Amino acid sequence: MITTARHDWTFDEVKALYELPFNDLIYQAQTVHRMHFDPNAVQISTLLSIKTGACPEDCKYCSQSGHYNTELEKEKLMAVTNVLEEAQRAKDNGASRFCMGAAWKHPSNKDFPLVLEMVRGVRALGMETCMTLGALSEEQSQDLAEAGLDYYNHNIDTSRDYYKTIISTRTFDDRLDTLDHVRDAGIKVCCGGIVGMGETVEDRIEFLKELASLPVHPESVPINNLVKIKGTPLEAVDDLDEFEFIRMIAVARLLMPASHVRLSAGREAMNEQMQALCFLAGANSIFYGEKLLTTSNPDENDDMRLFNRLGIHPEEILLEEEPMSELIAEKPSAFYDAMSH
Repeated sequence: MITTARHDWTFDEVKALYELPFNDLIYQAQTVHRMHFDPNAVQISTLLSIKTGACPEDCKYCSQSGHYNTELEKEKLMAVTNVLEEAQRAKDNGASRFCMGAAWKHPSNKDFPLVLEMVRGVRALGMETCMTLGALSEEQSQDLAEAGLDYYNHNIDTSRDYYKTIISTRTFDDRLDTLDHVRDAGIKVCCGGIVGMGETVEDRIEFLKELASLPVHPESVPINNLVKIKGTPLEAVDDLDEFEFIRMIAVARLLMPASHVRLSAGREAMNEQMQALCFLAGANSIFYGEKLLTTSNPDENDDMRLFNRLGIHPEEILLEEEPMSELIAEKPSAFYDAMSH
């Protein structure tokens, strides 16, 4: 049984976990989950698109890419006051973390000060903050940390080999560079990917191995099941088998035992029984609300009904009183202690 976090997994070791009999895999994942988390608590996040469409990237799964005709209406960056109103609504509906996403290759100098205002404003509401804005420089990462950003989402998406099939406008190593900038600034990392894009089982195993090989495991690991968008190159890809998806959740839990594993995009198409198995396999975070950027998500009331039936409750959060960058600078031991728990 796995009891401590590792960063030196081999492909064959991860493959052996992935291929365990289903009952054995779920048992191991749930056992490890209980060593690190309240088994009946789920962290709730709400995701808002603060700038929609016309992204210069060519990610084949994305409705917001300017390379494909998905009939998505393009929108400019939202006003700060409107974002804060949405954050307050999310908090009132039970969300503890507010995630803001912009369809950019990287933030512009003109818009970046507004982004920092959004972080400060959401933090002032008593919520955890998360952003996904594309690639970040070292300076931008530091500015976000000083504004109080808790998490930065930047997914590696898939295995290194299959990545080249899905995206050509940014390299796999470019993504790792941004993760390094974010981590060095003291911001927690939210990093996962998407399954069901036509990749092989070997790609899925290599993707999980890559995540678990990062110097520090991502604090949040979103596992997305592809939502097929009309007009994108992946609109007709075959559906992923449900048990394959649940295996991904379970193996992610085993490889990254102290990380929150998020049941992310694609949840609207999952029945309650599949979602319950995902929670049993170690998923302990969800996006809550009617939309994930541009794709639909289960209604909040449906989620609460399911939570009540399963005896699940929202996870409580305790916000850091000072940005993580200051913890690193002034109390490095406190930072690394926090990362190990």
